[in-house]
Amino acid sequence: MPIYEYNALNAKGKAVTDIIDAESVNAARQKLRAASIYPTAIREVYDREIKKSARLPFLSKFFSPKVKQTELAMMTRQLATLISAGFPLVSAIYTLVPQTSSHIFKQTLSKVKDAIEEGSSFADALSTYPDSFSDMYVNMVRSGESSGTLELVLERLADILEKQQKLTNSIRSALTYPMLMLCLGILVLYFLLAYVVPRITAIFTDMGQTLPAPTRFLIATSELFKSGWWLILIIVFGISFGVNRLKKSEKGRLWYDKTKLALPGIGVLTTKLAVARFARTLGTLLENGVSLIAALRIVKNIVGNRVIANAIETAAIEVEKGNGLGKALDASKIFPHISIQMIQVGEQSGELETMLSKMADIYENDVETTVTGLSALLEPLIIMFMGVIVMFIVLSILLPIFEMNQLVR
Repeated sequence: MPIYEYNALNAKGKAVTDIIDAESVNAARQKLRAASIYPTAIREVYDREIKKSARLPFLSKFFSPKVKQTELAMMTRQLATLISAGFPLVSAIYTLVPQTSSHIFKQTLSKVKDAIEEGSSFADALSTYPDSFSDMYVNMVRSGESSGTLELVLERLADILEKQQKLTNSIRSALTYPMLMLCLGILVLYFLLAYVVPRITAIFTDMGQTLPAPTRFLIATSELFKSGWWLILIIVFGISFGVNRLKKSEKGRLWYDKTKLALPGIGVLTTKLAVARFARTLGTLLENGVSLIAALRIVKNIVGNRVIANAIETAAIEVEKGNGLGKALDASKIFPHISIQMIQVGEQSGELETMLSKMADIYENDVETTVTGLSALLEPLIIMFMGVIVMFIVLSILLPIFEMNQLVR
């Protein structure tokens, strides 16, 4: 049944905003008036972007709306609180719909509520929307429903989502300043090459003198930036489009992820981030009663790297044959040695879940430290890069002047 959001006045003349489910807008108005509520505006819970993307399917690939991680974490925390307070699941979801700011998330929660009312389980209803709720989320909810501890599982899910968001925010904040410096540096260089340099080098070209090679290169580059800026944009967009197309194919994505792991600095950071996600998610799934093999099948989809995902899939096959997880992962030569040791200790002591949680804490802190170190290294490198280019521009301008002085003498 459709859900409508409304603004209205109650019997005392006070403005109220809430939601109501009804067959149509007219039915919603009748239900509200029967409750002595007089609507001033009623709109169905929907997302305008979805209707736009239906008209423009090409753009929908690039601008399709998604539920933000922060919204999902907040909803999960609030849902756990309401269920702990004694709210039935349907009533709790119904209460959360008007508090959600995102239209796409409102629509998703409304449909989840309808599916539960029609007899589906909470996990089955969530699994219909894989873009919003991951396999880990769905499987943990399913284990919580079967064990009768849904509120505890939701609280644990909220903790995981909040930690992931905190780590993502730490990485973004550490890289914001270097990226801002890089963008400003590119703009300054473009201004110098497209507007300042042509005015100065015009003096040399008018003299008809043979110019040094660096000066000729500078003039050609300046002309490219001044009149061929559209070509630069085409090249940039072409590279971006090509990389996106490459990542969509199976072989291309595998090559891209393998290359990323081989890059200095970036490869280490990618591995640490994947191991942190692996340990946090696997430990949480095991704590909630999901079998090791099923948990490994889920975890391989959230590490964010196809090479590491293939290593986890191979490890799952080995575990299914009776081998230990640590030994199976060690065969891939991708996971750091200390992570293998911690997993093996956890297996031998019977505390694999606890050890995975500690391992996740270690690697999450390590990722933050690595990103901070990389950002501290990027800043002087960007400054040095800008200095070298500016020095080249200055020397290219001064060389013809020095040559003219020698001719005068």
